[in-house]
Amino acid sequence: MDIKTIHHEIQKIDTLPTIPKTFRKMLSILENSKASLSEIGSYVSNDPVLTSRVLKIVNSAVYGFPGRISSINQAMLLLGLNVVRGLLLGISVYEAMEKTMAGLWDHSLGTAVASRIIAKKKNIEEPEEVAVAALLHDIGKVILSLKFSSEYQSAMDIAAQEKTFIFNAEEHIFGVTHAKAGAWIAAKWNFPNNLIEIIEYHNKPEFSRSVPLHTAIVHFADILVRARGIGFAGDNFVPHINPLAWERLNLSEAEIKEVFKQLEDALYETERLLHSDG
Repeated sequence: MDIKTIHHEIQKIDTLPTIPKTFRKMLSILENSKASLSEIGSYVSNDPVLTSRVLKIVNSAVYGFPGRISSINQAMLLLGLNVVRGLLLGISVYEAMEKTMAGLWDHSLGTAVASRIIAKKKNIEEPEEVAVAALLHDIGKVILSLKFSSEYQSAMDIAAQEKTFIFNAEEHIFGVTHAKAGAWIAAKWNFPNNLIEIIEYHNKPEFSRSVPLHTAIVHFADILVRARGIGFAGDNFVPHINPLAWERLNLSEAEIKEVFKQLEDALYETERLLHSDG
């Protein structure tokens, strides 16, 4: 498949008839780089279901404000525009993620939780921004599947039959991986360059120039969550940790055990909160 054609089709993602009207409206707001916090807050507040989902996630271990945020405006002020935009995008594609690949949302959520834990250990100034990049790191899988459903199913079949990683199968079918597709769509939706770079290089963190440590964190968190068997990311294998990313993280064995322990506790609380009524 021609890469230019794929790029062109991905740019037209919001014209898909399968995308709900509410999602289209959300995309139009996200694409407006001048949209203010108050405009976004007003839109979310007028949608009770979206409001409930946002408040559940910001009060979960993903963002580290357990039970402390009671309104959309408060969430906006505490988390900032870029984090909220990323969070809204993640929530908006929740159903598409589950249709694309059962378990992909759980994998993405787990990676976000693990990334935030590691980011705090490495004293990253804005751990929430790392968490939102992790939440969206596999969004390219959703985009490719929405635009090219039969071809993406073929990629998943190849990964299963040939016992290979999903990104190898994507490269075979599309000539690009979900990481590149995710970077394209993040750029289209006017996300910050740092977030785009993390999405693009989460499988190849050695190419990250602007945010090498942040990218290494998401790379490692993705692998930890795969190893723990949380959700499903398109194949049943655990990649090797990139040596340069490992060097950048410089985590001791004791620190890794602590990350796993915190991850278990945080995911339990997150699942309990997200699957509760109300």
